[in-house]
Amino acid sequence: MAKTKHGLAAGDAARPERADWTIDQGWDAYTGAEHGVWKTLFERQSKLLPGRACDEFVEGMRNLPIGADEIPDFRRLSDVLMKKTGWQVVAVPGLVPDEVFFEHLAHRRFPAGHFIRKPNELDYLEEPDVFHDVFGHVPMLMNPAIADYIQAYGEGGLRAQKLGVLDKLARVYWYTVEFGLLKQADGLRIYGAGIASSFTETVFSLDDASPNRIGFDLERVMRTNYRIDDFQESYFVIDNLDQLLELAKIDFAPLYQRIAGQPDYQPGTVLASDAVLARGTGRYHDAKRAEAKA
Repeated sequence: MAKTKHGLAAGDAARPERADWTIDQGWDAYTGAEHGVWKTLFERQSKLLPGRACDEFVEGMRNLPIGADEIPDFRRLSDVLMKKTGWQVVAVPGLVPDEVFFEHLAHRRFPAGHFIRKPNELDYLEEPDVFHDVFGHVPMLMNPAIADYIQAYGEGGLRAQKLGVLDKLARVYWYTVEFGLLKQADGLRIYGAGIASSFTETVFSLDDASPNRIGFDLERVMRTNYRIDDFQESYFVIDNLDQLLELAKIDFAPLYQRIAGQPDYQPGTVLASDAVLARGTGRYHDAKRAEAKA
């Protein structure tokens, strides 16, 4: 896919005055209705995630000033994050250009949308809002391995842009930070923010028979397209978060050269070389495709 979720859609119309695209969160301006949407989302995810979210997510959430009653104040979040892993949360108007996104991550600043979805958009919103960015991402930034990995991704993104291979690196972010699963002693668990912040995909990713669950392989993932409009057809599973830390130390340049010109894999493809934890039935997406053709 040519587009990534962290840029390209913002456009000049949304460009704020500051060169780094940051804005004031405007916490005092949130309405009671907006806090109410946060409460609805927070409470239903909090009931759903026990036994599904990884231990590190649960611990991060427990140690942050995040609760059901109000949209979190980025200043308070940043105070805690800074002491723990050196990160801070900065407000942006929505999707930002890729180079801006990478620059923030490379300096341990997580850009979060300051707006919250409307009550009729609870289950799907194409542009990430404050619930996705804060509830989904910020708890994992309390973990040192993830904190270092995402900073390395920001640095790598700036390099990938210059090499013209950003689409390959974006897939790694998508299948880890956004839609990653990991192994725990008590089973597969969620660490990706795109899953953790989604009521429907939290269940689909772990409980549904349709998607594939495949052991993470870096080159495989770099060649695999993803879905931005629906549930993922395949989820890639890491053994633990330290595996991501190892990725942060890799020189990607030889990998880019090795996969250059090789065909991409479709999201639902299973290869003979894959370490398959669960071969999906494909029923969900097959039905969607059949419906689209009818």
